[in-house]
Amino acid sequence: MTKRVFITDCEGPISVNDNAFELAGEFIEDGEKFFSIISKYDDILADEIKKPGYNAGDTLKLIAPFLKAYGLTNNKIIKYSKNNVLLIPHAQETMQFISRIMPSYIVSTSYQQYIKALCDFIGFPMENTYSTLLDLDAFSLKSSERLELKNLRNQIITNPETRNLDEIFWKKIPGMEIGKLISSVKTVGGEGKKRAVEEILSNNKINPSQLMYVGDSITDVQPLKLARENKGIAVSFNGNEFALREAEIAVISSNTIITSILADLFNRFGRAYLIEFVKAYHVNASRALENFRLNLQLLKKMENVEKPLVSIINDDNRDELIEKSIKFRKKVRGEAIGGLG
Repeated sequence: MTKRVFITDCEGPISVNDNAFELAGEFIEDGEKFFSIISKYDDILADEIKKPGYNAGDTLKLIAPFLKAYGLTNNKIIKYSKNNVLLIPHAQETMQFISRIMPSYIVSTSYQQYIKALCDFIGFPMENTYSTLLDLDAFSLKSSERLELKNLRNQIITNPETRNLDEIFWKKIPGMEIGKLISSVKTVGGEGKKRAVEEILSNNKINPSQLMYVGDSITDVQPLKLARENKGIAVSFNGNEFALREAEIAVISSNTIITSILADLFNRFGRAYLIEFVKAYHVNASRALENFRLNLQLLKKMENVEKPLVSIINDDNRDELIEKSIKFRKKVRGEAIGGLG
């Protein structure tokens, strides 16, 4: 049988969390609003301005000095992450099942501390993950710079215009000693995720046409595009407009059983069979579930849950799918997290 590989983002397809957003909300004054502003700025830099050297997901670099200013340490992040892992229903079973049938990896922009907590929680091998390394303890912070960062946080909230954020992040903070912390954070997002996926494919000697990638946000654009353009399988799971712009298959679901089904069909029968299943499912879900060669245990589980929406994305239905997916995404993950890029 042809060797294939399954690679997924973490937050969204596996967990409900946005760990960095939650850390900001828990430890930074007015942190949820603060993080949302930086996240929107991230979208502008990555998708609209296309700032050279900037990757989608670099929000996690930009907020690092502020986390330090509000007293976070590596251990505090570990402790908070361990106590706050929240999974999409059936995600643990899905990851364990797919890991048994094919090489499986998590490629996430999330901080490594959170990915370690999640792997411990679901029993997934940490060595099969890529994530953002953050070491807050490696940097000291002068009291004067701590006060300045708190003042800058206030400026960001009161004046979130791009010009002001440019001044803060590319002139003021780089001139501070703690500015070195930003450059030390190597985010796994956008091109970083694509490089991780390419490394996985190379290490496993697998062609991109044998890749199934699942993502949901702007940080997944490049790997989704890589899978789609090479005739692999590119899946948006409760994705936003950025993911649905690049994916081939849209999944809108309250649970991950459908992810297990799609991965199993791809692994056993290949791309063409999976695409035919998705087309048939979109026309008549019950008939497709009966007529295609599904794993019987997965089929039984599907009978006891709400049927997901699964569709091939095209120019005619993309806008409608984006609207439905974003609405459902906010229902599953909450308005604040669901609205992030």
